[in-house]
Amino acid sequence: MCGIWALFGSDECLSVQCLSAMKIAHRGPDAFRFENVNGFTNCCFGFHRLAVVDQLYGMQPIRVKKFPYLWLCYNGEIYNFKQLQKQFGFEYQTLVDGEVILHLYNRGGIEQTASMLDGVFSFILLDTANRKVFLARDTYGVRPLFKVLTDDGFLGVCSEAKGLINLKHSTSLCSKVEPFLPGHYEVLDLKPSGKVASVELVKFHSYKDEPLHAACDTVETLPSGSFDLETVKSNIRILFENAVRKRLMAHRRIGCLLSGGLDSSLVAAVLLKLMKEINVSYPLQTFAIGMENSPDLLAARKVAAHIGSEHHEVIFNSEEGIQAIKEVIFSLETYDITTVRASIGMYLVSKYIRKKTDSVVIFSGEGSDELTQGYIYFHKAPSPEEAAEESERLLKELYLFDVLRADRTTAAHGLELRVPFLDHRFTSYYLSLPPELRIPKNGIEKYLLRQSFEDSNLLPKEILWRPKEAFSDGIASVKKSWFSILQDYIDQQVDDLLLEKAAEKYPFNPPKTKESYYYRQIFEKHYPGRSNWLPHYWMPRWVKATDPSARTLKHYKSATQE
Repeated sequence: MCGIWALFGSDECLSVQCLSAMKIAHRGPDAFRFENVNGFTNCCFGFHRLAVVDQLYGMQPIRVKKFPYLWLCYNGEIYNFKQLQKQFGFEYQTLVDGEVILHLYNRGGIEQTASMLDGVFSFILLDTANRKVFLARDTYGVRPLFKVLTDDGFLGVCSEAKGLINLKHSTSLCSKVEPFLPGHYEVLDLKPSGKVASVELVKFHSYKDEPLHAACDTVETLPSGSFDLETVKSNIRILFENAVRKRLMAHRRIGCLLSGGLDSSLVAAVLLKLMKEINVSYPLQTFAIGMENSPDLLAARKVAAHIGSEHHEVIFNSEEGIQAIKEVIFSLETYDITTVRASIGMYLVSKYIRKKTDSVVIFSGEGSDELTQGYIYFHKAPSPEEAAEESERLLKELYLFDVLRADRTTAAHGLELRVPFLDHRFTSYYLSLPPELRIPKNGIEKYLLRQSFEDSNLLPKEILWRPKEAFSDGIASVKKSWFSILQDYIDQQVDDLLLEKAAEKYPFNPPKTKESYYYRQIFEKHYPGRSNWLPHYWMPRWVKATDPSARTLKHYKSATQE
């Protein structure tokens, strides 16, 4: 996890512009470099480093003797860099996993490069010999990337939007800062003036397709075409374990977020098992957050005792949560209601990890709800086919919601997040299964995933079959949900008259509640006129919902009602 930033064709003094690069310093607390491009005085790279691999040669932009005309700035982890080295005979000069991008590009161009990377990444690749700039981002957008391109060819690229919004440019304000689409690469021509022109934007991977890099994966070819239940369950276990195993690549201490729900508990249990197998020298630290006696804290305690992790509990009160709202919205760059609610707990637990422990590489359970149909409203899906379509829509939009939350809340405190549920091979296999296999069964969501691990003894039965609890709800008590606490506070902060006129003031995505108005006000203070970064609010489907919380849905039963 790092912060990358680059400008091409800047009319303004670079020493002034580089102040914008400091807006993402939190992403890389270990080192910073600012480097001009030879022969292009108005082009430069900025890099904030979190040192996770190759402590000696990991600074960027990466340049190697073999390809002096290539400059690479990337944020992410490439899990198959050793397999690719073996397959193609690459000679690496460093231990940095991202160096493989240079070798792949030299061997087969940008299309093959992006398609062969098994990992999470966003990168800027400059080829001065062929006068090209390439941008790319991983399939689900686990690593963020934003860009701004003016009509006269000034390009700014950054890990977070906050590093671009104050850039200066002679012809216009850099108004059109936008997220770079996941699963795409862009080719731009670099002119002698340092300005660029976009040539093409290409989608290189669809998450339903088995990725090109599967051919050189460590897992053997799985039995395909057979949807016999035992085979399917075995394949799910094999691929999920493989997804966790490949993410163990780190020179810094590994930890795991643990809410006590199915997803984070499975990740923690498999992670600890694999760490023991390779004799990692330290115990796995797990981290749970919640208010006193919240469902998540109690469940996480149970899981930690079962798997034998070194468990940490972060207990916060409503005042601490409310105080964090403003800094959380600044970090997130969104005003989506459920994203803000869920981010507060994750932001506070990340703050604790950074201050009180030496864990830096943090595993988490993001992506499972979208992939395995874990949201409560999937019980109301009209058909298995429509449920499958909704699952794909959610995966496509992850970079706007849960993946955004997970990245920004951890990156704000210099931590690196790893999300095995969004492994390319695991997701493509799960999505290839017949829709009727993937739907909730017997009133229980994620039935197939739970069934697959039923005989593994990885988790206590009551955790394996624990009903879905939204992260923003599970951290509060069963008596009063976190969203209710927030709404009670915000009710005093926003006048009724302001809400009545909300649509006039904010015609795009107009706030319908005092809570959404409050979040929007904070967002507009930091990012005025950028409301289009959020195309729409996250809301459940097939139900008449006025609030995104799972606890407002009829299907939801709190522990006290069972």
